Amino acid sequence: MRVREAILAHVEAIRGSKGNALPPLTDDLALLDSGLDSLSIAVLVTRLEDALGIDPFTDSALTSPPVTLGEFIGVYERVAQPH
Repeated sequence: MRVREAILAHVEAIRGSKGNALPPLTDDLALLDSGLDSLSIAVLVTRLEDALGIDPFTDSALTSPPVTLGEFIGVYERVAQPH
């Protein structure tokens, strides 16, 4: 499974448990408006580490946290690329 698809699937699974009407997942959607709170984002990062075997937030080159869903996905895609 590609990184983008894995992230979107996990986000949808977490959002689905909330049962609220939520905005569609787009790259420009702010994470704070996505229906995920800080605990949900922490759960997402943990699930993605299990599923993808990477945690880009341990990388010292990351200078600021992602603000949008597209930025969040981009962080993972950059780390997942073979060097």
